[in-house]
Order: sequence, then structure tokens, then C-alpha cells
Amino acid sequence: MNAEPLLVDASVWIAASNLEDPFHQPAREIAVNAGLPVAALDLTLYEVANVVGVRDGRSSEAEHLVRLIADRCARSLVRADADLLAATVDCAKEHRLTGYDAAYVTAARQHGWTLVSVDIADLVSKGLAVTPDAAVYP
Repeated sequence: MNAEPLLVDASVWIAASNLEDPFHQPAREIAVNAGLPVAALDLTLYEVANVVGVRDGRSSEAEHLVRLIADRCARSLVRADADLLAATVDCAKEHRLTGYDAAYVTAARQHGWTLVSVDIADLVSKGLAVTPDAAVYP
């Protein structure tokens, strides 16, 4: 098992709650396996609440996921600060990413963590993240 946490983006937490997602099982393993250290950005809480609670209309599921993330990542919840945001802008330009995706990439680099995502097009295909199955079953 990794000694360092996996930085888990919002897409993985969302996949963990969606039985139809192709990455559901390994994402769920990441979400609930207390022996697997995980980290998140404070941004993750907002993204999950927005997608699951607002977009999908599953407010109680969103509340559960946000609490799970906060509990699981309590020791490694990265908060935005001026240094992270400045580096995020540079990363976004370099890799042609949204600021949100670039924030995950930047935080993973700053902490030496592996970024886990189901964003194949923008993150995994560019070698900036690994999929949940690659993280759980290397």
C-alpha cells in the first residue's frame, strides 16, 4: 500500500457513488478503504456537492459524500492559498487545463502525491493522473 496519500479528485468520489460508472468498484475501494490513505482539495467538496446534489438532485447523497471526503481526508485536505493558485495558473496554461483540473495537478506535484481521476481526456491521457483501477490494482 502507498505510504503517501492518493490525491483523489471529485470525479473519483462521484464515480464511487454511481453504480453505472465504469470505475465504480475501484473508486469505491478508494473511497471506503480506511487502510488506503487519501487526500483531497477543499475544492473537491464543492465540486461533489454541485454535481451530485445540484446537478443530479441527490442532496442526501451529496451530503453523505461531502462528509465522507471531509472525514477520510481530514489530515490531508489541501486548502487553496496564494502559492497553490499562482502555480495552478501556470499549470493550466502549460497543459491547457481548466483551473480546477490544474489545481489538482499542482497540489499533487507540490506534495509528491499521485493524482487519481476518471478524467481520461484532460488528465489521464496526458499522464497527469492515473485511473482508480491503476491506483488500487497496480
